[in-house]
Amino acid sequence: MKDLGNLHYFLGVEANYANGSLYPSQTKYITDLLLRTQFQDAKLINSPVPAGRKLSRYDGDPLPDESIYRSIVGPLQYITFTRPDLSFVVNQVCQFMHQPPSSHWIAVKCILHYLKKTPTHDLFYKPDALSLQGLSNADYGGDLDDRHSTGGYCIYLVGCPISWSAKKY
Repeated sequence: MKDLGNLHYFLGVEANYANGSLYPSQTKYITDLLLRTQFQDAKLINSPVPAGRKLSRYDGDPLPDESIYRSIVGPLQYITFTRPDLSFVVNQVCQFMHQPPSSHWIAVKCILHYLKKTPTHDLFYKPDALSLQGLSNADYGGDLDDRHSTGGYCIYLVGCPISWSAKKY
């Protein structure tokens, strides 16, 4: 075995260190995605989804080429490893990979506009007094298509997120 020192870059996640804290970041990955999708000059928005907006399989017309939608939503799933703020909305657009309508393409574009504004929103892990906190939320029967419930949670250790999820039940 050989000690290679501190971790710097692993599987698309950059590890930054400052004042004894760890900042995992996917800024480069996000920037590359924005360049690949030609959203590097996109308009900046404050939220990845409009408030109160729910997606349905019946919103809009079917997309003529679903492969573009899938090629963008896949990398968005990977970005949720360090961006819990996107877990819910990415989960929503992933539910319609088989036949996404045009309104879902608009939702994906909103996520890309939000990423353009917030590429450096990173997690941070700092040494501190040990504390554990959990938050959860649910929308019972809120899915417009099948009336299933959606729930999510985030678990914090020392004020830093260590586990999060958003899924439909």
